[in-house]
Amino acid sequence: MKSVELVVFDMAGTTVTDHHEVERCFAEAARETGLTVTDERILAMQGLSKRYVFETLWQEQLGAQSSLVTQNVDKSYDTFREILENHYRTHGATSTEGCLDTFAWLRERGIQIALTTGFYRVVTDIILEKLGWLNDLNDQRIGGPNSLIQLSIASDEVERGRPYPHMIERAMKLLGVSDPKVIVNIGDTPSDLLSGRAAGVGLNLGVTNGTHTREQLEDYPHDKLIGSLRELPDLVESRQSFEMNNA
Repeated sequence: MKSVELVVFDMAGTTVTDHHEVERCFAEAARETGLTVTDERILAMQGLSKRYVFETLWQEQLGAQSSLVTQNVDKSYDTFREILENHYRTHGATSTEGCLDTFAWLRERGIQIALTTGFYRVVTDIILEKLGWLNDLNDQRIGGPNSLIQLSIASDEVERGRPYPHMIERAMKLLGVSDPKVIVNIGDTPSDLLSGRAAGVGLNLGVTNGTHTREQLEDYPHDKLIGSLRELPDLVESRQSFEMNNA
């Protein structure tokens, strides 16, 4: 691949430790609002816009043409937001294994860091603030020379979240990257990998210490599956060295 200019990371499960709290919050909101869904189904839809997930599941339960879908979606989504925001305000958040070391390695080499997520902006900011990653980001959540990350994009800031490529495309626009082949995309869900393929990134990676196992990710489009973010620097270096030697 070409020299890397930007790495696009997912948040929950990739850069932010996931103890299945998002799934538990989703299941609790579903129970409280009368939505029937299995834990397996919730896991399979991780990484997608959470409102979109509720829309999909309520359409399945009531029928796509039901006049009750919208009001039930609104109720479930509002309940989920309240539960999730309270969880992160109360419990905080931690970075995943190797995340901060990998961020430092990228920063030393002038490679930009963008975080994308299926969360909406309010809860995204709660998590970023708990981690200290919101520091030095402006109102558009674009960083500067002193910020740990250069950009944060939430799913409610684009027309369509994953598996569509719109968050990656927004990151390119805001950070001045014109060629998707200089981008590494990395996430822990099928929707992360599907969005990377849709965007045509140069290196599309799955990480297997998040919400999905190697077996659950291997059938989705990827260039490589890695065990943790600790493997990313060596992988980027080896790929770039190979390209230089074979140019």
